[in-house]
Amino acid sequence: GKPLAHHASDSLHSLPLFRRFAICSPQTPDFHGFTRLPLDPPEASLSRSIAIGIAALTDEDAALFALADMPLVPTAHFANLITRFDGDRIATRVEGRNMVPAIFGRQHFAALASLVRDRGAGGLLRDAPSVELAPALALDVDTQDDLARAQSHLTHL
Repeated sequence: GKPLAHHASDSLHSLPLFRRFAICSPQTPDFHGFTRLPLDPPEASLSRSIAIGIAALTDEDAALFALADMPLVPTAHFANLITRFDGDRIATRVEGRNMVPAIFGRQHFAALASLVRDRGAGGLLRDAPSVELAPALALDVDTQDDLARAQSHLTHL
């Protein structure tokens, strides 16, 4: 009943975050409470969206990264990441692998801004402390089958 990405933004809405940015292509819907940053060019790689977000930061000490195509990550998981963040970095751990959502301290901003192509920040998270997340909640919706799985999960909540 609502755009996929709104599930993710709704999970972040009540958290004590200083500013919220959404890096968006032109067809992405607006998110209440988020500053829209255009993805330029609209088909740019993941590394470009990370660089755009990092460039928008001013005096923030840390940045939380969340993906709009992961609609099932609960608010409680994000809150747990924030609570356990020690100023360096903290990752989400799913089936033994560290990944986003994650929080990075300012000391990692230059490395994040220099990523290239469609590589995310996974390399910076390999040895980071982490918070477990059930695999079903880490569903990354990239296909119609993924969307059907997400809808099924939401209807059973």
